[in-house]
Amino acid sequence: MTRISFEEMKATIKQAYLIAGMPEERADTCAQIHTESSCDGVYSHGLNRVERFVDYIHQGWVDVNASPTLEKNLGALEIYNGHLGPGILNAQFAMNRATEMAASNGLGLVALNNTTHWMRGGAFGWQAAEKGFIGICWTNTESCMPAWGGTSGAIGNNPFVMAIPRKEGHIVLDMAMSQYSYGKLGVTRLKNEQLPYPGGFDQDGNLSTDPGAIEATRRILPIGFWKGSGFAIMLDLISSLLSGGLTSAGMDKLGKGNCGSCCQVFIAINPLMINTQEFIDKVLQETVEQIKGSTRVHPDKPLSYPGENSLKTRMDHLANGIVVDDSIWAKVKELAKL
Repeated sequence: MTRISFEEMKATIKQAYLIAGMPEERADTCAQIHTESSCDGVYSHGLNRVERFVDYIHQGWVDVNASPTLEKNLGALEIYNGHLGPGILNAQFAMNRATEMAASNGLGLVALNNTTHWMRGGAFGWQAAEKGFIGICWTNTESCMPAWGGTSGAIGNNPFVMAIPRKEGHIVLDMAMSQYSYGKLGVTRLKNEQLPYPGGFDQDGNLSTDPGAIEATRRILPIGFWKGSGFAIMLDLISSLLSGGLTSAGMDKLGKGNCGSCCQVFIAINPLMINTQEFIDKVLQETVEQIKGSTRVHPDKPLSYPGENSLKTRMDHLANGIVVDDSIWAKVKELAKL
């Protein structure tokens, strides 16, 4: 493993995207989000996704010039067509629009159809929290996980994000519907490590901590077993019904890669229209204190709230450089012709 400065990583990714045909401002924004994702320790959806994104541009599955257009305005709900534009840019637009609506109405909901992979979904939770809003968002995906009781892919992994602004550090939950995303499996495999808990089934149908064995069967384990399976199905259906776009089954038939023509939902809530800042601070502080003061399984491992470890990783990476896999860094540099 090597450490790379934030500035070098962003410049390299931006150069790769410029060569792939992205306009400069768009390449800069996408490179910023990819770098921030790796900086926060979400390597699977940061630097590690650059090569695939460039490939999708070349295949015509991502239109680097497309932007969302309004299809329907229902007051507190707006529906947009993403026109297969870059998922990061479409998602940024949608969450920003949701916060604009919430600033005046208390709540805003934007549903987005026909978009592409948003990369790290948590980025848009952090985006809402940085502006002072509670953020909730999710995406559907192509089928990549078996429904509970099945062995073949039938439902999407459908990442789900919730974020709460807090001046001492935002509270942000960013989770897939599987115990581990495929990106996390890949990162763990590249490090020649095992998963800390079983993440799916091997070829013999046994629960396994071997990321490579799970990748081979594509039988990732839903969170909470049947509960995660049901949660994934409902997120898929609701995102399609709110946006008028494709379900996981529809994306499977379209066949435009990972999240090609997916649907996403972005909700922003203005907490200061409901409560005083004093009440908000009290609620958050007493909850954090109770979590941190509870009895630990491992005395040397402190308990954390959602998003806290990302902040710690960010501080380390900004001070000492972002950890990269050497083989992946070499591929991105090659795409950037460096």
